[in-house]
Amino acid sequence: MTPEEMRTFCLSFNAAVEDFPFSPETSVFKVLGKLFALTALDAAPLKVNLKCDPDDAVRLRKDHPGLIVPGWHMNKRHWNTVTVDGDLPDSLVRELIEDSYDLVVAGLPRAERLRLDRP
Repeated sequence: MTPEEMRTFCLSFNAAVEDFPFSPETSVFKVLGKLFALTALDAAPLKVNLKCDPDDAVRLRKDHPGLIVPGWHMNKRHWNTVTVDGDLPDSLVRELIEDSYDLVVAGLPRAERLRLDRP
């Protein structure tokens, strides 16, 4: 997955926006103000912090050592840092991004979740 493909995929979700609250180099993808992906799109290798179910996070780290590790500068129980250098299938990276978005949406207040369902 290229940096542009990652940006396009993250922005394809309902109400997703890209923000730069930390630096111009750090893309933060949010849904209704809540972070679901954080990355430096110009970094080599490309890495992205993604929210993850705690049990899945442990399993993913075990199944993909060195490529999926506890989230850098994040709550290590709920966030993973995923290295996107071609060693992981793009389909898995997309699935992890989508799961992160879904977890963040699930944590939004009901009224905000309902706003996402409207055109």
